[in-house]
Amino acid sequence: MLLKFPKSFAASALALVSSALAAPLAAQEQLLPTPVATEMVAAEEMQLDGPALWKVADEDTTIYLFGTVHSLPADVDWYSGTVADALDRSSELVTEIDSTPESLAAMQQIIVSKALLSEGTLRDLMDEEQRATYEAALAKLSLPLNSFDSMEPWFAALMLSNTALMQQGFSPEAGAETVLEATVGDTKVRGALETIEFQMSIFDELPLDAQMRFLLEGAEEIDTLADELQKMVDEWAVGDAEGLAALLNDAFENDPLLADRLLYSRNANWAVWIDDRLDAPGTVFMAVGAGHLAGKNSVQDLLAQRGITTFRVQ
Repeated sequence: MLLKFPKSFAASALALVSSALAAPLAAQEQLLPTPVATEMVAAEEMQLDGPALWKVADEDTTIYLFGTVHSLPADVDWYSGTVADALDRSSELVTEIDSTPESLAAMQQIIVSKALLSEGTLRDLMDEEQRATYEAALAKLSLPLNSFDSMEPWFAALMLSNTALMQQGFSPEAGAETVLEATVGDTKVRGALETIEFQMSIFDELPLDAQMRFLLEGAEEIDTLADELQKMVDEWAVGDAEGLAALLNDAFENDPLLADRLLYSRNANWAVWIDDRLDAPGTVFMAVGAGHLAGKNSVQDLLAQRGITTFRVQ
């Protein structure tokens, strides 16, 4: 089946997978815990003062759920207040992937196995019209026409989109995970929910024609990509989780396969992880793409199905 990628899919996809994929540019069953709600206030009663933050808790475990944007403009000032306090109280920082230097250093081999063409060039896979669209986008970014010739279409799509965003002032170095990781340094235990290889496989396992559509629609939207991501950042920065969900998740409304790959199956995996982690004492700060914590079939929805309630604390 030829997948039709929706408008702003490129921006949504970049918001839902770790910006580390763009690194080459800069690579005994127990009863369900009973959450403690005595210190919580309803979301509609609180003064929202920054990106949204939730938590789940039982008698000896607290897990904060923080939605991130992986690539941000450098001038977005968001790390303060409740979010900073929650991270300070946590003994463990868990992100989507392991972005330690050792892990990123190993990414080159993963790229060779998953992201590079075994023969021919990227543009050889295109017809005349597709090639014209793609090369026009490269020209707009002042990139050589052979810049991504060795890459599979899905990886070229990510590289093209990230290049456009970086030229407009968005950077993984300013992204929320990078700020959190730099803040904690070596002072906290680090954990990861997925691997770089797994995140790459989300795209790598798409049919070739679907990958090409991803690339070409990104090329067609190259002029508006930064504006679309800025809309997401604006919603995220003020804690409007549902507004962000409308921008992120609705882009996948007509593509159940993509919605499952990028959102729902991963949300289900993470709900299981949270459920299991509640069996061990401690305080954890879990930071994942904000789209996973809003809209239908969010992590919170799937936790509720397991009898676990989440409370918004900012």
